[in-house]
Amino acid sequence: MTRSQTIATLFAVATTAVAFQSSPGLAFSSEAQQMCSGDAMRLCSSEIPDIPRITACMVRKKAHVSPGCRAVMDREHAAAAASRKREAAAQ
Repeated sequence: MTRSQTIATLFAVATTAVAFQSSPGLAFSSEAQQMCSGDAMRLCSSEIPDIPRITACMVRKKAHVSPGCRAVMDREHAAAAASRKREAAAQ
């Protein structure tokens, strides 16, 4: 695996960890990997390979990510929020 593939995979996992905090069993989004790996390398390369730091960096720098990555982050965040809401309602 090349360095950029490793970085992309790490970022995808980190993005998904943020988006699905309450659902750790879900797999990471291939769309997030595809849309955000370049942004992760550009904006947060100093945080690699620390996944929590990459995640925090991307959240902090969300205003500077590409439109496609921002859309994925927003969509996954909304899905995670809806999942948490459903879980809370079920309890």
